[in-house]
Amino acid sequence: MKATGIVRRIDDLGRVVIPKEIRRTMRIREGDPLEIFTDKEGEVILKKYSPIGELSDFAAQYADTLAKTSGHAICITDKDSVIAVSGAPKKDFMEKKISEDLEKIMQEKSTFTLKPGEDRRISVIEDDNKYSAGVVVPIISEGDTIGSVVFLATDENVRMGEVESKLAQSAAGFLGKQLEQ
Repeated sequence: MKATGIVRRIDDLGRVVIPKEIRRTMRIREGDPLEIFTDKEGEVILKKYSPIGELSDFAAQYADTLAKTSGHAICITDKDSVIAVSGAPKKDFMEKKISEDLEKIMQEKSTFTLKPGEDRRISVIEDDNKYSAGVVVPIISEGDTIGSVVFLATDENVRMGEVESKLAQSAAGFLGKQLEQ
C-alpha cells in the first residue's frame, strides 16, 4: 500500500470524499461501484468492484475454448484491466490496465473489427507494441458495459473477419447474460 499524504474527515452522514487526483489516476468515475474491505489492523480498503471479475475463472475457460476454436489469441477484460487471456503470454496481459482506445470502444458499445490492410491500430493494454485488437466486442449486462472480448492480432496475423466477429459477439453476449442471472 502506498501513502498519498492526503487526509480527509468523515462528514456527519458518514461520507468521505476521494480526491479528484486519485479518482483520475485510478479511473474512478461518478457512479462506479466500490467494494469495501477491512483487515485486522483496522484498515479500510476501497477497491473498484468488477462484476465480471466474479466470473474470472469462467472467463478464463471461455477464452481458452475460444482460442482453440478460432486459432487466435483472446483476452477478456473488465472496464479497467485484463481478467483472462489465452493464446498469448499471460504475464504480458493479466491484470494490466487497458488502453484508452479500448476503453473508448467499450464506452461507445460498438463492435470493432480490424480490416485487412487497415492502418488503425488499437492497443489492448497501455504500452503494448506487439499485439493489437483484431476484434473488440463490449460485454453488456443490464444495459451497462462491464468489459470486452478481444481477439488479438499481431503484425503477421491481422486477418479478422465475420467469423471472428460473430464468435466474439457470442462470447460477449453469453458472459453478459451470466451476470444478469
